[in-house]
Amino acid sequence: MSSSPTEILREQAERSLRATHQEFGTEPTAVRKTDHYQAEYVQTFVEKWDELIDWESRAKSEGRFFIDQLKARGKMKVLDVATGTGFHSIQLADAGFEVTSVDGNAAMLAKAFQNATDRHLILKTIHADWRWLNREVYGKFDAIICLGNSFTHLFNEQDRRRALAEFYAALKHDGILILDQRNYDAILDHGFSSQHKYYYCGDDVIAEPEHVDEGLARFQYTFPDGSAFRLNMFPLRKNYMRRLIREAGFASVKTYGDFQETYQEAEPDFFVHVVEKHMEHPDA
Repeated sequence: MSSSPTEILREQAERSLRATHQEFGTEPTAVRKTDHYQAEYVQTFVEKWDELIDWESRAKSEGRFFIDQLKARGKMKVLDVATGTGFHSIQLADAGFEVTSVDGNAAMLAKAFQNATDRHLILKTIHADWRWLNREVYGKFDAIICLGNSFTHLFNEQDRRRALAEFYAALKHDGILILDQRNYDAILDHGFSSQHKYYYCGDDVIAEPEHVDEGLARFQYTFPDGSAFRLNMFPLRKNYMRRLIREAGFASVKTYGDFQETYQEAEPDFFVHVVEKHMEHPDA
């Protein structure tokens, strides 16, 4: 008898909380499976993740972008589906939003809860896989945020479509989705270059790809102590992502480049898609 999604997630949680070394096998660039992220975010990497992000620098680079996008639309009940170590959940909770924090990786979720308690906050955390999100998360939300380039952990198009359908179902009729991604178009078409002003702001951490093709962006993160970790991600092209969002039933998509409305396509490090479930704000 095959295990249920809940049982599989529980088994993955136990492994991720115990593991200290990443496992990619003998052919790392052949690892192209959605579930492998569980073996990538091992405890030792999770403990260094905030060093990579640098919360203070990231807060300065983003400013009030996400807070303003949500408040301008009156969206206060927020589901953070890619909580990671809790940066955005905590930022939004501090700003007065009602936040529910979800992650598929138990080690990340535990670190987020710890980060919140260190700041005298209690996060409402839920361990859930996006593909079965509504089995674990109840109720409807004004907004869903999926940030930190997290959607690129989905390697299978069916998984991407299923996750977007789950997001759609978890939103109220007038809800919004905010989803970001690296500018993989620029990486694939022109090679990698980054200003490191956004997202990965740690001064002494090197984040760069060691392999890129149309089906894999394999990044290495090297820390000052000499330790290195890797992540395998699917290089989503911007227009492909916009198409998937629309085909999931969403009405409009507005895409920002490094939080700016106007930009040259190859310049931004990251794109942010602000998505309306129904047609209240037409495409720009």
